[in-house]
Amino acid sequence: MFEEPYRWVEAIQNRRDYLEEQLSGGSPVVALPYKEGILFATVGKGSAKLFEIYDLIALGGIGHPADLEKLRNVVLDISHVEGFNRSPGDVTIRRLMKFGLAPMVKQAFEEVLHAPYIVKILMAEINTITGKRLFFRLNYDGMFDEGDQGMILAGTAEMTRRMEAYFQTIKKKPVPTFEKTLQVALRTWTVSIVPPQANEKETGSLPDNDELDRLLKKHLKDHQIELALLDQAQAGSAKYRIPSQEEIKTGLKGWL
Repeated sequence: MFEEPYRWVEAIQNRRDYLEEQLSGGSPVVALPYKEGILFATVGKGSAKLFEIYDLIALGGIGHPADLEKLRNVVLDISHVEGFNRSPGDVTIRRLMKFGLAPMVKQAFEEVLHAPYIVKILMAEINTITGKRLFFRLNYDGMFDEGDQGMILAGTAEMTRRMEAYFQTIKKKPVPTFEKTLQVALRTWTVSIVPPQANEKETGSLPDNDELDRLLKKHLKDHQIELALLDQAQAGSAKYRIPSQEEIKTGLKGWL
């Protein structure tokens, strides 16, 4: 293996193809800033994909449930050790991603004699001092993206492109309310179940909101919405919470 580097390169490409195939069917996660904090949204059949990590940090993921759970526990352990040894203010998304998760996932991906993590991860954080929202997206090979305007996690690069193309057409400032952000997040998610058109790239055509609402309403007959919030209005240091069913119904009222 090591005497013939091209075999290692070939093995890495085979591994990449395998992971792309395994993750292609994963239900996307959308994380967007709103007036009171950050909203995470996805649609699935009951298996949880959104989690609290620390007071101001949340995580969403797609992939194999066992791998997602293992990495979630890793980042939880790092967070609590960091918070105990230093201070809660030292537990930041940048440290968790750059010095914890990313190196670990990269090493697992490149060690071709061992199984990789079949997972992609999206993390978000609110800075209590500045109020700034920060988002990180981790790929299965250890590469990550950073942003502050919201982020989309999808199983394939093409699906990510389509969802981001839709989101860019409706993204507006100032940061909207919870209800408006929920609407944008769920419509953006719905783009993932719209069959691609043959001339979509050339024409830039995207489904209109009425079509997206129709598809989402049909999809929700046998799927359910999963939401999580980092809510700055919540009392105490921990800002993670799960919206009540009443909040969700209120957010959907009038358009779905």
